[in-house]
Amino acid sequence: MKRVVGIGAVLALLTTGVNGAADAQTRAIAGQVVWGPCGKQTSVTDRVLGGVGITPPAAVEPEQPGVECGQVRVPLDYRDPYGQHITLALNRIKGSVSRDANHLGVLLVNPGGPGASGQDMAKHVAASLPPQLAGRFDVIGFDPRGVGKSEPALRCVDPERYFAAPRPDQVPSGPAAEQALLGRAKDYAARCGNLWAWMLPYLTTENSARDLDRIRAALGEDRISYLGYSYGTYLGAVYATLFPGRVKRLVLDSSVDPSGNWYQTNLAQNTAFERRHRDFLDWTARHNNVYGLGRTTRQTSFAYYSMRRRLAARPAGGVVGPSELDDLFTVGGYANAVWPQLAGAWSRYVRQGDVQDLVAAWRQHAVQDAEDENSYAVYLGVQCRDAAWPRDWSRWHADMTRMHRVAPFMTWPNAWYNAPCAFWAEPGGTPVTVKADPALPPILMLQSRRDAATPYEGAMHLRRRFPSARMVVEPGGNHGVSLAGNSCVDAHLVRYLQDGTLPAADTSCRGRPAPVVTNRMAAEETAPAPLPGLLGVR
Repeated sequence: MKRVVGIGAVLALLTTGVNGAADAQTRAIAGQVVWGPCGKQTSVTDRVLGGVGITPPAAVEPEQPGVECGQVRVPLDYRDPYGQHITLALNRIKGSVSRDANHLGVLLVNPGGPGASGQDMAKHVAASLPPQLAGRFDVIGFDPRGVGKSEPALRCVDPERYFAAPRPDQVPSGPAAEQALLGRAKDYAARCGNLWAWMLPYLTTENSARDLDRIRAALGEDRISYLGYSYGTYLGAVYATLFPGRVKRLVLDSSVDPSGNWYQTNLAQNTAFERRHRDFLDWTARHNNVYGLGRTTRQTSFAYYSMRRRLAARPAGGVVGPSELDDLFTVGGYANAVWPQLAGAWSRYVRQGDVQDLVAAWRQHAVQDAEDENSYAVYLGVQCRDAAWPRDWSRWHADMTRMHRVAPFMTWPNAWYNAPCAFWAEPGGTPVTVKADPALPPILMLQSRRDAATPYEGAMHLRRRFPSARMVVEPGGNHGVSLAGNSCVDAHLVRYLQDGTLPAADTSCRGRPAPVVTNRMAAEETAPAPLPGLLGVR
């Protein structure tokens, strides 16, 4: 019989105070990370799912010099720390400074999602920080439970079939079309429930935060520094709530509303993405001499939705229909840098009947594969389990019908992305109440004013939960503002990570310049910044 420890004893091990005996026991349970070369290993998940008709992801890229990989075992259920365990995959870019007073310890990074791997983000952060600062940290990336190289990795459907393009139009034309889309959502929820009934109850932000503390213990650290983007800010805030005494530095970039009501958060996203899409349409209109799609936002909006209707009847290249178009242009809501490419592809399609650039842009930014399906499965697993969702579809239908009238760009696509939560096998729980604690050091928050994925209003809700925090605001709409080309924002980040220095009060930085295309149809002239591709972008 396996040993089951009472919840009181478990929580005593996981409390926030710096208790030497409790932490020694946590470290003993967590063990130590054994670092070694990175490379593709066939996981138990790969072998099992290969036998049930779900294609495992392709082999990973070759090893990168200077990057080490390791694993940490964590309890599936923290109420039973000696029971079933799962494995988290980590990587490390080791600092060049020896472990003395100049070394700043470990910097854990998370790109959000939920469901995104943090290993590429760790490489990006280590390469983007000034060398004299990066050398003083061991930068640690990790795949949260269920993600990527962690074992098991959730996969619920065959991605080649589920994401086969063109998919049904996400904006239902009537009751029959809505029922067909509803059937897809029900089927996805059922497949996940059938395959992963033993794991879904434990796929929560709270458990991921407790996993973070197991990683800390396995690394042999008393405290950690943490840089989280997007949903990673919520994970960091929950960690800070549960373990305030374990935090050395905490940076939250593009913050999620801490209420934990994911249904309402997604409704707020619809409005924010509509605003960002109109920013893009306005920018396109101001460059009408380049793209020829309309001189006003009203005209470019008409041109955009005319293109969408045409693609419903005749998908570009046989693959880019209206849903694929939604996916592609949603990327423009995350980063201005892709606007010239999107507008150029759109212009060539409308004015020249050339589908090549539109299809190429979709393949570059929005085509979905096994890695995306894994990310989507974990996204739903966490969001559906973290908090309660409406189980009556009539509520969803009424809300989306109303919102679509004022925010047509994202309302229905966002609804179907989250619709499996209406039928999820595990009911939503009670999220952690995010709050400050006297043991928590002051934190740095970074935010763009017109962020669509994590709206500014929600970030301010989090800011009010942490009175000692300082927020640096960029006026643009890019999602993820640090280490993405804004030297002012990065200067605040560097000072804080280096010695904890924060601005005296909330402040702002100038935004990055709007992208400008000077040559007609120069869609590739402005290359996308690397950061958006690393974040947990839909």
